[in-house]
Amino acid sequence: MYAQAYFAYDSKKSGGITNSHLRFGHKPIRSPYLIDTADFVACHQQSYLNKYDMTSNLKDGGSFLLNTIWSDEELDTHLPANVKRDLATKNINFYTINAVKIGAELGLGSKFNMVLQSAFFMITEIIPKDDAIKYMKEFIVKSYGKKGEKIVNMNYAAVDAGSTGFHKVEIPASWADAQDAPAAATSERPDFIKNIVDVMNAQKGDTLPVSAFKGIEDGTFEHGTAAYEKRGIAINVPTWDPTSCIQCNQCAFVCPHACIRPFLLTEEEAKNAPASLKSVAGKGKEAGYNYVMQVDIMDCTGCGNCIASCPLAGKSDPLKMVPIDDARDQVEAWDYAIALAPKANPEDKYSVKGSQFQQPLLEFSGSCGGCAETAYARLITQLFGDRMYIANATGCSSIWGGSAPSTPYTTNADGHGPAWCNSLFEDNAEFGYGMYTGVKQQRELLAEKVTNIVANAPEGDVKTAAQAWLDTMFDGEESKATSAALVAAIEAANPDCDDCKYVLAHKDMLVKKSQWIFGGDGWAYDIGFGGVDHVLASGEDVNVFVFDTEVYSNTGGQASKATPTAAIAKFAASGKRVRKKDLGMIAKSYGYVYVAQVCMGADKAQLMKALKEAEAYHGPSLIIAYAPCINHGLRTNFHLEAKKAVDCGYWQLYRYNPVGEVFTLDSKEPTGDFKEFIKGEVRYTSLVKAFPDVAEELFDKCAADAKRRLEGYKKLAAENN
Repeated sequence: MYAQAYFAYDSKKSGGITNSHLRFGHKPIRSPYLIDTADFVACHQQSYLNKYDMTSNLKDGGSFLLNTIWSDEELDTHLPANVKRDLATKNINFYTINAVKIGAELGLGSKFNMVLQSAFFMITEIIPKDDAIKYMKEFIVKSYGKKGEKIVNMNYAAVDAGSTGFHKVEIPASWADAQDAPAAATSERPDFIKNIVDVMNAQKGDTLPVSAFKGIEDGTFEHGTAAYEKRGIAINVPTWDPTSCIQCNQCAFVCPHACIRPFLLTEEEAKNAPASLKSVAGKGKEAGYNYVMQVDIMDCTGCGNCIASCPLAGKSDPLKMVPIDDARDQVEAWDYAIALAPKANPEDKYSVKGSQFQQPLLEFSGSCGGCAETAYARLITQLFGDRMYIANATGCSSIWGGSAPSTPYTTNADGHGPAWCNSLFEDNAEFGYGMYTGVKQQRELLAEKVTNIVANAPEGDVKTAAQAWLDTMFDGEESKATSAALVAAIEAANPDCDDCKYVLAHKDMLVKKSQWIFGGDGWAYDIGFGGVDHVLASGEDVNVFVFDTEVYSNTGGQASKATPTAAIAKFAASGKRVRKKDLGMIAKSYGYVYVAQVCMGADKAQLMKALKEAEAYHGPSLIIAYAPCINHGLRTNFHLEAKKAVDCGYWQLYRYNPVGEVFTLDSKEPTGDFKEFIKGEVRYTSLVKAFPDVAEELFDKCAADAKRRLEGYKKLAAENN
């Protein structure tokens, strides 16, 4: 038996599409083209039916397998008309399977690919069924044997369940004449979305002519295109009960995709809201408004971070997960809430609660469900996004940050948002430094012009506004007000002044910009370390933010210098034997670099302090953020895992501020069991299976390494006293 396989996939890390073109035969296969007439098609996500053409390429008499939670009776309601017609007119053998339910019952969560693979072999009978089951189970041992007997047995059970869990659907004759639903109104969708983004998202980008990109030949894409995707990929989504909510906003704080947000409604807005929008009287500083914690079910990934972070989870449960079809009325509620007029933030935006009344300028990315990286980046845009530049190293954060046609970075009501660009692993720090230098040069020239205005303008509003701007030009928040006042004064006076005309022509540079450099540990600790060191050593006002997943996440889980002792990763298959590089202390050695280690899941307030202090410091900053990753093989929620890491002393929290040379150790004395924590992650437990003779020794070394780091930080903190 010969096989040929070709896989075409997008770059979404959650709910993305992979087209698997598979051929089988008893002779060598040399077909250098994609399959356009298929004997078998499987759709593993029911939401794809309304997004992609799933059935037109099926042969007459072919087979179609749909993974769905819908019953046979519900299919008539939910299947698109074109799918019904294809199934009926081509005499398709139509099968359904609820792999979602099977996976959940077996403890596999959303990992139900083995269930569907088994069903595929049973339906197609490419090889004898018994042989298929035998080969799949042999491959399971090869693939998952190092992860433990429990994982192997769960996948065995998935094969068995998939081999019998599907059933054939009788296709009604009426489906042959199914009528298409009225086309949805697209008047509110910009031309760029309709003519380019929608086409590419439908996997038809190859049909676009070169002329479609006229005016954007440089590759620039509009901000905020991800908001138009509405993928509906979650199986279960959170719903909010206003009667038991304490309005702390912590659920929104940890949401990676900005899919749950607090909104404040005036009395009139609450009165005009749809019945599906539930609100309650605001508390504290929000008194006088109606408060709603609204969920965007169509962009949610169902990760459960919001529930994991809720202080009342397991008590009054203001958030509960329900099947997405049970929450369809929340689409209307979200559409109403997101269109509300912006309100002044009643809280301090640098507080945990107050930060979530700021609009996220990173939303609906394609990152993994529960991704820690996007939660950090989203938060940073809420604080500084309207005046922010981002240089992004290649890696996970560049993939979810800007893979055509999706641009999750967006703008606020004033049209302001992060200016984002991606560079290479090896030069991203320098790239960001170049962005900063370009802006610095423009603002220095602008300052010369404003200084001339102060010197030459007569007494009055223009002169006063110009001096006020000079006094605040390096203050991010203050410069917003003084910049607006200067522009207004010049426009009102309309003086015959070349310097004034220059200021108006370059007014986009008046507000102090916030330069950020994003990347993962593979970039910051390894390949791009030389650049990171060079830029931090420059003394310039740039902010470096490292998403520390302790592994090369985007390229498949290779070990980096951030990988701790004992962890198994690619290129460290027998467990890493040397300890993790202490990037923060290397940067601290300069004495003029602000350095912090943070963990959103463990201490939200400490994270807020670090972000505020780093950005306010007129010099280089380095923030290293613990980011639990799917590559770790977690057995619990990402958010909860992060908290455990700090509680047991695996990850330490601190801040070093060159202003006053103050080192603050924010971690408490460890209370959790270190070994119990690391044995909750497959990257460590697989070492016991593969190399039991050295596992405990390396676990002890990992614990000793963490303790050594903590003791060192304690000494630094003690020096302040």
